[in-house]
Amino acid sequence: MYKQDDPKKCTAAKIVKFGLAKNIKKTSGKTLVLDPFAEKTILPKDKKIVNSIAGIDCSWSYADKTFSSKFSGISRKLPPLFAGNPVNYSKLNKLTTVEALSAGLFILGYFDDAAKLLEKFKWGHTFYELNKNLLDDYSKLESESELEPLLREYKLL
Repeated sequence: MYKQDDPKKCTAAKIVKFGLAKNIKKTSGKTLVLDPFAEKTILPKDKKIVNSIAGIDCSWSYADKTFSSKFSGISRKLPPLFAGNPVNYSKLNKLTTVEALSAGLFILGYFDDAAKLLEKFKWGHTFYELNKNLLDDYSKLESESELEPLLREYKLL
């Protein structure tokens, strides 16, 4: 955690406090690192090549600088999703750390773990409700080539 935002609103700190995540300093080569600037999009098949998932907790104001430093692991971006948090409500791709981690877990097929993360937030259900159909469809993708037609169907392109 880079502690760049209001600590009272830090979703990463809250899930660490509840024992649902760990605050780590390094990632391994088998860690899927959620990176909004990654070239490849997370797909369900990534589950076979990773042993953990990491969200980098930083302010959106510093995201480009933070993510320009390389993290070891397998970098993947999330497909388009709507924020359910009160600060960036319904903005495309302006997710909190917990929303990003939950989405990543959902796409990889860890549905219960994804839901458990969101349960700790009053607005967690909102994120899921806004993105339920998208997440369901993303969790069925077999290749990145299937993503563009799906985004056109949802009018996200």
